[in-house]
Amino acid sequence: MSEQAETATAARIRKMAQECHVAYVGTQSDALAHHITRLAGDDVQLDEIEQLLVALQRSGRLTRVEMVQLQASYLREARR
Repeated sequence: MSEQAETATAARIRKMAQECHVAYVGTQSDALAHHITRLAGDDVQLDEIEQLLVALQRSGRLTRVEMVQLQASYLREARR
């Protein structure tokens, strides 16, 4: 995504995280989940925006449903 212009949803997520003073901090559970998915052949790498969504949800600024809706919108826009 760094090569493309930032999408409207990405800008919205980044602004929300900045206004809420939220940043992603990986946990041991995140590392475990990464290794499990990698070993299963599904190497999942969250980008910066997706990590911000996780951080916003963990901080209580987004519900799980809101997070999923924003992620879907972000991924849809990023494919264009």
